Amino acid sequence: MSSTPNRREPPSWRAMHADTAEWAERIQLQHFRDAEPSRKLEMAADLTSTVLSLAETGLRNRHPQSSPAEIRRRLADMLLGPELAVRVYGPLQTGEENK
Repeated sequence: MSSTPNRREPPSWRAMHADTAEWAERIQLQHFRDAEPSRKLEMAADLTSTVLSLAETGLRNRHPQSSPAEIRRRLADMLLGPELAVRVYGPLQTGEENK
């Protein structure tokens, strides 16, 4: 159990897959176990790409007036944390600041 304040424990595997029948989950997990390392890497890359795309879509929905550069910078805040993102990319420049 984490001692960090305001930090929730992640849900169990079963809770995250409650809508999947156990027999189907067993087949899926066996498929993952049997996959060649190159296929596992390909699946991980595909998942990463999907997550980044979903994050960008969410940022565009929350900040519809933002430029593509601002969206990328906001994504850096999400991925790196605001403090490191500022050190790496500088402060966030919003459309209002550039006018």
